[in-house]
Amino acid sequence: MTQDVYLEHLRKCKEAVKIPILGSLNGATPGGWVRFAKDMEQAGADAIELNTYALATDKSHTSADMEGQLLKLVSSVTAAVKVPVSVKLSQSFTSLPHLVAQLETAGARGVVIFNRLYQPEFDIETLEVRPTLHFSKPSELLPRLHWAAILYGHVDLDISITGGVHSAEDVLKCIMAGAGVVEMASALHIYGIDHIKKVLDDMRYWLEKREYTSLWETRGCLSRRSVPDTSAFDRGNYIKTLSSYSLRQTIAAF
Repeated sequence: MTQDVYLEHLRKCKEAVKIPILGSLNGATPGGWVRFAKDMEQAGADAIELNTYALATDKSHTSADMEGQLLKLVSSVTAAVKVPVSVKLSQSFTSLPHLVAQLETAGARGVVIFNRLYQPEFDIETLEVRPTLHFSKPSELLPRLHWAAILYGHVDLDISITGGVHSAEDVLKCIMAGAGVVEMASALHIYGIDHIKKVLDDMRYWLEKREYTSLWETRGCLSRRSVPDTSAFDRGNYIKTLSSYSLRQTIAAF
């Protein structure tokens, strides 16, 4: 899709619905990111999501270099537009809480965790490396829940989760971890657009059955700062997890 086609599509979406429209931006050069962000704002985007993904393939590039480039990009875009800007991150960063705090200082209003890396497939017969596309699976949600639960309460920007969200239960987990926004894409391709209504209905039923008056009553209740035992979020839980698995296997044998 060319830039002009995308912008026209954005305008038509804005005219057709009353809900906020979030523009998704991919760029190649610093100037291109800023220029297209301005165009998207003019076309009617209520907010902009920067789909950033920088993979270090050169050994001379340090982690500080990669973070510095990202922060510079975010600062440039947020200075150029008035609408809120969120940053979709990869899982490759070493200290995610520190980086997210810096993104907040750079002007970002939200972070999206995480961008999915589409790994290339290796064909050993033709000796080709070709791109492949696979829909997300619910199992991919776990690291996203983990980091949202760690970030919640330690930064002021919005936390969004994307990748592996397929059901009402998945959405509820995201909110309980601390997310304020939950994104769903693969499930809609698999089950169709009507799946949104099913997810919302299932969520309402779950909340009403447990006498919650609002979804926000659950937000952050399973975050790291809210649970009594934080070992589940830390390395110290590693041995405990493996031991519990061995114990289950022993019990099953009897």
